[in-house]
Amino acid sequence: MAGELILLVDDERNIIELASLYLKQDGYRVISAEDGVEALQRAEQDQPALMVLDLMLPKLDGWEVCKQVRAASDLPILMLTARDDDIDKIVGLELGADDYLTKPFNPRELVARIKAILRRTEPRRAEGDDKPLRMGNVSIDPAGRTVLVGGKPVDLRAKEFDLLLALAENQGIVLTREKLLDLVWGFDFYGQTRTVDVHVAHLRSKLAGGTIEIETVWGVGYKFNLL
Repeated sequence: MAGELILLVDDERNIIELASLYLKQDGYRVISAEDGVEALQRAEQDQPALMVLDLMLPKLDGWEVCKQVRAASDLPILMLTARDDDIDKIVGLELGADDYLTKPFNPRELVARIKAILRRTEPRRAEGDDKPLRMGNVSIDPAGRTVLVGGKPVDLRAKEFDLLLALAENQGIVLTREKLLDLVWGFDFYGQTRTVDVHVAHLRSKLAGGTIEIETVWGVGYKFNLL
């Protein structure tokens, strides 16, 4: 994955320079933006492999940048927050961020997190092993990242699709919230399982009328069933 282009978004120049130094030492290419508007422009024009996104930005804050990026693409996002508040982490994940890191951070940890995200977001299936999953009137296409219910497309955000696919691939198996966090978000976020509940609620609403259910197994987690 060395040589991948990383977009650093932060209005603190010293953070950009320090992160760039460590990333370049590891073989990555780096571009940067110092406000939210420029971040969106660079993301569209340069097509980076990953965005490191600070929350507190001029012109357009990190929340809005994340929302707009996620509406347009599956670009992996590592969110930076200056506060260690749980609410920042939860909201960031719900908006579609792939991971978070609290400032001040060790630049080696930043590089390690970036490597982990890039590994997780690589295609999870070998060529030829990405056939659509069909369950009654529901079809999930991993290659095209599309979902049909009764032949009609369902608009899912990136993490909603990933969560649905993880559940469908484990049909009939009870998955804990912690396991789902690990499978979908790719890191241990123990104690912050509310983001899984929120995404499940969104899926249930969007998949209404489908011949599948996401069953709540109280005190444990969730199970994907065919009705």
